Amino acid sequence: MFSKVKKTYKEFPDTFWVISFASFIDNIGGFMLMPFVSIYMTRTFGIGMIEAGIVFLIIGIGLLLGSLIGGALTDKFGRKNMALFGLLVSGLFSLIMIFINDIITLYFVVGIMGLVGSLGDPARGAMVADVLPPEQRAEGYGILRVVVNISATIGPALGGFLATQSFMWIFIGDAITSVLAAIIFFFKIPETKPTKKVESSDTPVKPETVGQSMGGYKDVFRDWKFMFFIGVSMIMSLVYMNMNFTLPVFLDNDLTLSPQIYGWLISMNAFMVVILQFYVTRKVKKFPALIMIALGNLLYGIGFVMYGFISTISFVFIAMIIITIGEMIIAPFAQAIAANFAPEDKRGRYMAIYGWSHLFPMMFGNIAFGAIMDKFDSIWVWYICGALSLIAVGGYLLLNKIAKDRFTEETKTDIDAIIETEILSEIGAEKVSLEYSAKAEMSE
Repeated sequence: MFSKVKKTYKEFPDTFWVISFASFIDNIGGFMLMPFVSIYMTRTFGIGMIEAGIVFLIIGIGLLLGSLIGGALTDKFGRKNMALFGLLVSGLFSLIMIFINDIITLYFVVGIMGLVGSLGDPARGAMVADVLPPEQRAEGYGILRVVVNISATIGPALGGFLATQSFMWIFIGDAITSVLAAIIFFFKIPETKPTKKVESSDTPVKPETVGQSMGGYKDVFRDWKFMFFIGVSMIMSLVYMNMNFTLPVFLDNDLTLSPQIYGWLISMNAFMVVILQFYVTRKVKKFPALIMIALGNLLYGIGFVMYGFISTISFVFIAMIIITIGEMIIAPFAQAIAANFAPEDKRGRYMAIYGWSHLFPMMFGNIAFGAIMDKFDSIWVWYICGALSLIAVGGYLLLNKIAKDRFTEETKTDIDAIIETEILSEIGAEKVSLEYSAKAEMSE
């Protein structure tokens, strides 16, 4: 095992491993915080799920604007400074959250937090693609997912313990990890932005103005197959996000389970991914990518619908196991497809728009599902999740027909690269929702 790990380590540049280590540190704090935010708000401010959903809507608006601006600034000014800024600001706002004692102030602070804290998100996503050649990129993302999932096995369990003491400590923990990651970025990671050159020449191209960089988004929006992929992925995220928004409150209020139980549930999810992702990927890689993503969404539907029928802890964990299997099927394909869309000179902007597949569900889905929990029986959340999963299944199957030439061959090459990575044969993994998208929802 150690010889395989050593061999893989030598195959990748040092900068990649430093980025991975910094992500490990930062995501421990993120996973300490994010699973418990909705419980924190409902308990601390005495608000319902609709008001909690409004908080996430405001965060999402800030994230949307921040990621768009950050994507353009990343391509204009480079990756390192933008990544540093995002880490330090998100850590600062985690500390500020401790002192908020009314909902109006919370609305204002989280809006600013989402805007400035997300400016560095596209930069961090672009860095990995910058430092790795195309043939290593997918396996690099696979290794990075290993790192994120190791964080996810530690963070929720630690956050659940701290939340039983005081929610203050999870905000302090997130701030500390953000600052530590920023220190690593500052001292150990160089600027990775590629220098664009004139075709058939070594002369650098004249840099874009900020206005031209922002205007480059029109090329992303014209890529209609990419935008179709984003749209269907939004439906998928609308279902998956309930694991971090409605599920903890449902378990707390309806099943009267403690936050610590929920922390163990999420840690189990991450642990399964770390242990089993390679095996699952190895089994499904021979099949069309979008067909497999459709299958994963079907499992999402089954797992989330189960929460509408169960009442015991054992079935709570069984439902999560089914959801996690779906996640492991989806993960390597979705990441490879998204990465292959972006031209080198627009990578930051494509990464920013890819973030929409998580942002819009967070912005509007949380309010919608929160209203259902407040006004109707909470079990309807899980029935609706089942219906949305079926819609996503149909969307991916349709995409498989109309865009097979765009996805299949490129993605198969990347999945094969993941499988050939020796380190994944030992520990496997997945989870970004860099994604986690909800990471962007307050976690850095």
